[in-house]
Amino acid sequence: MRAFAELRPIIENRSIESLDRVTLNSFSPRLVRGMCTLVLGIILVAGLWPFHAPRNDVSWLSEGTGVLFGKHGSIVSASPFRAHGSQGSNSCSLEIWLKPTRVDSGGMILAFYWPESRVVPFALRQVRGGLVIESDSQDKKAEMYVGDVLTTQKPVLVTITSGEAGTAIYADGSLVKRAQYFAFSNRQLTGRFVVGGAPATPYNWSGQVRGLAVYDRELAATDVSQSFLAWTNGVQRNSAKGEGVVARYLFDEENGNVVHNEVDSVTDLLIPERFFVLHEKFLERPWDEFRPNWSYWKNIGINVIGFIPLGFFFYVYFSQVQRSENSAAFTIALGFAVSLSIEVLQAFLPTRDSGMTDLVTNTLGTAIGVMVFRHGVIQTVVAAVGLRTNRSRASVVSS
Repeated sequence: MRAFAELRPIIENRSIESLDRVTLNSFSPRLVRGMCTLVLGIILVAGLWPFHAPRNDVSWLSEGTGVLFGKHGSIVSASPFRAHGSQGSNSCSLEIWLKPTRVDSGGMILAFYWPESRVVPFALRQVRGGLVIESDSQDKKAEMYVGDVLTTQKPVLVTITSGEAGTAIYADGSLVKRAQYFAFSNRQLTGRFVVGGAPATPYNWSGQVRGLAVYDRELAATDVSQSFLAWTNGVQRNSAKGEGVVARYLFDEENGNVVHNEVDSVTDLLIPERFFVLHEKFLERPWDEFRPNWSYWKNIGINVIGFIPLGFFFYVYFSQVQRSENSAAFTIALGFAVSLSIEVLQAFLPTRDSGMTDLVTNTLGTAIGVMVFRHGVIQTVVAAVGLRTNRSRASVVSS
C-alpha cells in the first residue's frame, strides 16, 4: 500500500517519464531477454511440432484381412483412376467395408482428387456415428448425411449407389436412405484416390478398412445383398472381374506396402513410409478456412491467446530495455513476422495447416499483449513492484 501511495503523485501529475523510470527499474534486462526467448521458443514448438513428417500410421490387421489407420495414416492410388463408360450412363457405385476406432469422432474416410483443378469430386467422411457424402461436379457442390450407420462392435459394409433415380445408401445389404435430390456420376470417381485422409488437409480418419470396390454402374438392391454375402463369406475374389467392376481391393496381402487392385494393377494402393498430404495447401484464404463449428472458433481463441505473451514480453523488451521510440509497432510487426514464418513452414509439414487466418489472429493476439502491458493498472502494479525492489536494494546497500 505504501508503494501505491508513493506512486499517487506521479500518476496524478501524469509524469510518464518518472513512471517509465520506475517501471524500467522493475525489470532485469537478463530476465526480460530470457522470458522473450522462452515465449518465442514455446510458440515455435507449438506451431511446428513435430518438425517432420511422422511415420505413416497404417498397419495390417493381425486377425483377418484389412488395414488399421492410426492418428496420422493414409494410402493413395499409384495412378489416377480414369473415366469408364462401358454402361453408357453416368451411374456408379462404391462399396467400403469398414470399422471406425471411435463413433464419437470424425475424419475423411476416402476421397477422389483432381490435381489439375484442385477439386475433390467425391468424398466420404465420418461425422460421429454417421456418414457424409460430398459431391463436387465443379459447377455444383452438394452433401448428403446418413446417421447411425457406423459401429465399433463390428465392421459395416457401406454401399453407395447413384443413378438417374438419385443416390441410395445401404448398410450390410439393407437400404438405409434414398435421396432423389442427390446424385454423382462415374466421372466423379476418377483422379487420385486417397483412403484414410483428405487430399489437401490433415483431416484423417482412424479405423479399419477390410474391403473396397468401385463400379461404373448402379448396383441393384439384389446385387447389394449378394455382394454383402460375398464380402462376409470371403468369396469376392471369384467375382473380381464381374460386370462393371472398376476396382476391387480385398486387403488380404497381410504385409508389404501395396494393396492390390484385383481388376487393374495400375491403380494399386500404395502405403508410403511417411505420412503425407497429397496436395498441401499454402496460406489458405480465410474464407476458405472458415467452418461454422465450435472447433473453428476454439482454434481462433487459442491462436489469439497464444500470442498475447509474445506481445507482452517483447513490448517490455523494446520499450523498457531497448527504449525504442516505435516499440509497439516493432512488437506487432514481430508478431506478424513470427506468424508468417510458422505458416510458411507449416506448408511443408503434413500434420499442420497453412492458412492466412492464423496471420490475423496471431497478430491480433500480439497487439492485445502490447495493450495489456500499456494498461494503466499493469503499469501501476509494475511500478509498485519497482519501488519495493529499489527500496530493498537500498536497504541491502545501507546495511
